[in-house]
Amino acid sequence: MNNHKENLLAIFHAALSSVEGKAVVSKELEADNDPYPYPDEFHVIAIGKAADSMYQGVPDDRVKSALVISKHGHISAEVEQNEKVICVESDHPVPKENSIKAGEVLLDYLRELPEGEPCLFLISGGASALVEVLNEGWDLSQLQELTDYLLANAYPIDQINSIRRRLSAIKGGGLWRYLNGRPVNCLMISDVPEDNPEVIGSGLLFLVDEKELPDLPERWKDKLNKIKAPMWGGDFNWKIIASLEIAKEAAAVKAKSLGYSCQVIPEFLEDDASVAAINCVDALKNEAGKLLIWGGETTVNLPSNPGLGGRNQHLALTAAKYMAGPDECYLLAAGTDGTDGLTTATGAIVDNHTTELGLSKNLDVADYLDRADSHSYFKQTEGLITTGASGTNVMDLVIGICPV
Repeated sequence: MNNHKENLLAIFHAALSSVEGKAVVSKELEADNDPYPYPDEFHVIAIGKAADSMYQGVPDDRVKSALVISKHGHISAEVEQNEKVICVESDHPVPKENSIKAGEVLLDYLRELPEGEPCLFLISGGASALVEVLNEGWDLSQLQELTDYLLANAYPIDQINSIRRRLSAIKGGGLWRYLNGRPVNCLMISDVPEDNPEVIGSGLLFLVDEKELPDLPERWKDKLNKIKAPMWGGDFNWKIIASLEIAKEAAAVKAKSLGYSCQVIPEFLEDDASVAAINCVDALKNEAGKLLIWGGETTVNLPSNPGLGGRNQHLALTAAKYMAGPDECYLLAAGTDGTDGLTTATGAIVDNHTTELGLSKNLDVADYLDRADSHSYFKQTEGLITTGASGTNVMDLVIGICPV
């Protein structure tokens, strides 16, 4: 691997470190937080793909009891073996039976807490799918069908969460129904545009004045419009302690330390991954010699029988196709949560020779893109980025450079 690829990976890992759950929670709880100091002891409820890492940032002597709900394979042996902690592994990105069971465990846990004792919620991306209590008239099969439809048709995450809030008894502030007015603090790792707390985890603790529903088939739209909003709860303080902007700035600091001239692109990277890839490569060529950093979350419209891959691998492979040629160019696209689609990779790193390497193995990049099978392409040509569970989730990073 050449120096530019090594450097892009080092920059990406520096960004991850800046928003890692254990580090940011520990730093926040150790800080002087007047006029809103945290209680000396609390019951901890950690939900999301970064739940394990965030929980580990809480000093054990401040934990009275704890519930940790995360994705399969995202809970460490250290947390599982802690006698204070109830651990629940659940389903993501499509809610399944374990999501409903996790919702039942959550409500049972809250009901059994001593009256009036404070709670500390640690919320990160993925909470929307990992835990659910459905409103009357909805069942799991309907929820799965709707979620599959939204994902396959590339609905933006804010619209998906808006719909999930409507059909949930605990989202959109619905969880206050079960907190009985107890004091609540909430620390969040943001995985949504503009860090809107109403959208993170579908707003378990945030009442939302729902706007008009996104366009949906009538069989779902009519049913969702009939659901009533919950009422507000009690003593509540909250803070976002990790976000995409923090990760982007940390990436820039690392890039400069490696000698790069760099620019953080302020616009949120979204829409179709293929279009975003072409725009990124155009920008890199127009700013030759400058390292550029984007953040966001793109979408992929899946064919009827898609292969393996995720939006970051799809973006990277499209970029590889578009930058192919003699001019040196490099691009990394990766999720900060450690996963990309239904694969073990979190993204990929490519250069202007990636498609040439594929051709030497009789691989047609256009065919793999048409079948949304970027993961299979990269498995045969190298370039996959694998971090495992990262302990955070602040959406995706794209980092690239076309050296002069």
